[in-house]
Amino acid sequence: MADSFHSVRYIYWALDGVRRRIQSNWHDYDRKKCKKMRYVFYKRSNQLTENDKWYLHRYLDLSPELRKAYELKELFCRWFDEAKQNGEDRILQTKNALNRFYEEVDKGGIPEFTRAAQTLKNWQIEILNSSSYNFSNGFLEGINNLTKVIKRNAFGFRSFLRFRAEILLTQKYKRLGSHIG
Repeated sequence: MADSFHSVRYIYWALDGVRRRIQSNWHDYDRKKCKKMRYVFYKRSNQLTENDKWYLHRYLDLSPELRKAYELKELFCRWFDEAKQNGEDRILQTKNALNRFYEEVDKGGIPEFTRAAQTLKNWQIEILNSSSYNFSNGFLEGINNLTKVIKRNAFGFRSFLRFRAEILLTQKYKRLGSHIG
């Protein structure tokens, strides 16, 4: 949870939870179309096309709570961008901005965002460190994921040494684009 990817993911999960809860009360056409167009909620507002903006405004106009959830997501994304720019020099400014985000979540009163904010509060020190220092465990998670895929595709290895050799060979020759085995 302490890396940037996971902290942002909780906010997007909260937005998606609000969207699903709200759209379940809509007419069939709007409900199905909103589900199909859910990617417009995930995009940053400055990356939306004109068509995407039209759909986004259509669905945000149907629900003030969904509009508030989208605004909270955008607020967190702005905080995230500023936190990366601030670095370790202005970590106190980053922390204060995160506390202002928590206040906005409390004002909004959306249960999904309240839960997400509580999770962020529980991991606040780690989140601030991950946004201030440019380290990531993404590379290690990629290796772990590849190892699980090898294990799943092989339907189990009888010998641990052969399994280990397959993992090491795959990692060594991964950049060449050729596949061993």
